[in-house]
Amino acid sequence: MARLRSDQPFIHPDCAITNATFGEYVEIGAGTRVANAVIGDYSYCDRTCDIANAEIGKFANIASFTRIGATDHPMEKASLHHFLYRSADYWDDVEVDATWFEHRASRITRIGHDTWIGHAAIIKPEITIGHGAVVAASAVVTKDVAPYTIVGGVTADPIRRRYSEDVAERMMALAWWDWDNARLRLALPDFRALKAEAFLEKYE
Repeated sequence: MARLRSDQPFIHPDCAITNATFGEYVEIGAGTRVANAVIGDYSYCDRTCDIANAEIGKFANIASFTRIGATDHPMEKASLHHFLYRSADYWDDVEVDATWFEHRASRITRIGHDTWIGHAAIIKPEITIGHGAVVAASAVVTKDVAPYTIVGGVTADPIRRRYSEDVAERMMALAWWDWDNARLRLALPDFRALKAEAFLEKYE
C-alpha cells in the first residue's frame, strides 16, 4: 500500500507545525518546523528543515537541514536582540512587538514547481526560486533564481542551466506538475526513461 496519501500529509515525529497548509501527497521530515507556509502537492522535505513565511510549489524536493525564509533581526535598531520583539518573554508588563512579527510574516519566499533545494541550503526572505531550479548544498541564496537554473555558493551564483532556455520554456508550458495522479501514473514509464526533450516531443 502506498505510504503517501492525497487526503493528509505524512508528518514525521517531533515537527512543529503552525499556520500551514499542505497539498496532496506531502511529506514533512522529522524534527522540521513549518510556520506560515503553503506546501504544494507532492512536495516533501527531509529531516530538520525550517520553513517559514513561504509558498512552496508542487514536486519540490527539499533536503535535510534546509532553511527557507530565514528570518532577519532588526539591524537598524539600537539592538538586534529578542528582547526588542519577544519582550513578553522578559517582562510581565509588555506585549510582543506584533508589528515586527507581521513584517516578518509578510516577507514571503517562493519556491517553484519541480525544484531541488540541496542539503543545508539557506534561502532568504522575499526570494523566488523559479520552476525546475536547483540550489546546491550549503548555498546561501540572496537573490532570485531563474527557472531551470542551477546555483551554488555563498552567496549563491548561477553555475549552469539545467535545460536550454527553449526546453525550459516548453517544459513550463507543458506544466506536467498540474497533471492529476492517474495521468502521472500513466506517464511514469516515460518520466523514468525519457530525457526532457524526448518527453516534451511525446507530450506537448
